[in-house]
Amino acid sequence: MKLKVLSRSDLEKVLDMKSVVEGVRTVYELKAEGETEVWPLVAYEFAKQGAVMDIRSGAILGSEQLHGLKMLNNFPRNREKNLPVFTGMLMVFDSETGLPLGVMDASYVTGMRTGAAGAIGAATLARKNSEVLTVLGAGRQAMFQIAAITVTMPQIKTVYIADQLDKDNEREFAKMCGKRLEEQFGIDGSGIEFLPAGDLEKAVGMSDVIITVTPSRKPVIMKEWVKPGTHFSCIGADMEGKEEIDPEIFRGARVFADDKDQCIRVGEMEIPVKSGVISPGDVDGEIGQVIAGKTAGRKDDAETTIFDATGLALLDLVTGKKALDTAWEKGIGLTAEM
Repeated sequence: MKLKVLSRSDLEKVLDMKSVVEGVRTVYELKAEGETEVWPLVAYEFAKQGAVMDIRSGAILGSEQLHGLKMLNNFPRNREKNLPVFTGMLMVFDSETGLPLGVMDASYVTGMRTGAAGAIGAATLARKNSEVLTVLGAGRQAMFQIAAITVTMPQIKTVYIADQLDKDNEREFAKMCGKRLEEQFGIDGSGIEFLPAGDLEKAVGMSDVIITVTPSRKPVIMKEWVKPGTHFSCIGADMEGKEEIDPEIFRGARVFADDKDQCIRVGEMEIPVKSGVISPGDVDGEIGQVIAGKTAGRKDDAETTIFDATGLALLDLVTGKKALDTAWEKGIGLTAEM
């Protein structure tokens, strides 16, 4: 029995953002059709190391027939040791035989599919004439979000980069965005103006779309800053206690999840639900239901829309399978015997 082993550098050669977006959109739709299974999230905090590990698993049924799991580690103090902060492994299996198909670096797959998720949420729920985006957070995930937005919302003309903890990084990130899009993703960003947010309240007030990708545990964006018709893709809150936006933003908004039960437990909507700002019944549905035409998304240009994405192993599996298929075609990666 043979399987592929793919490193990060291998994955960079076999994955492109357009195909990842297509795969993620397909999985969301399959989920709406009842063709997937999301298994319970396992998370553990290493208090002494200031680190966290999570395991996400599930199955894609129907035409795909895949199951598997991803273990991802986030050890921020590794920077001081000159070691990678994000590490992990993704294992993909054939659901008809139970045989393993491949093992690969999980951090790059996570970055690609998470970027696709945030951008799909925005393209599905934002106003069609949206032109201004703010990305809250200027860490490793921000570039994946921006790359995916160029695929799903080519009408975006201005991108504000916001880093509330390091304004020097904010300025440098914005300065290098166009070059990094070309070098890392092969995407031409010359038609987009990338700017440091500076005054976050002002940037938020000018934005049509806001994507949040921080580990914050208290609100960074307040309701009074937000103009009517804004869309939020909330990506950073994926464990209990994480929170990036004012819970009051949820009041009266149309709210969608990648997986409703998981988002209520550990997503951006966790605290609004626990505090009574909204109830589980106020969640309008899942993003796949909107994509599949089973649930209405945005109903008018004045309402706020929120996509809460906690991350599903399903997205890793379909992205990993695409990587494996291309790797076999191109002879990339290691082939292991089991």
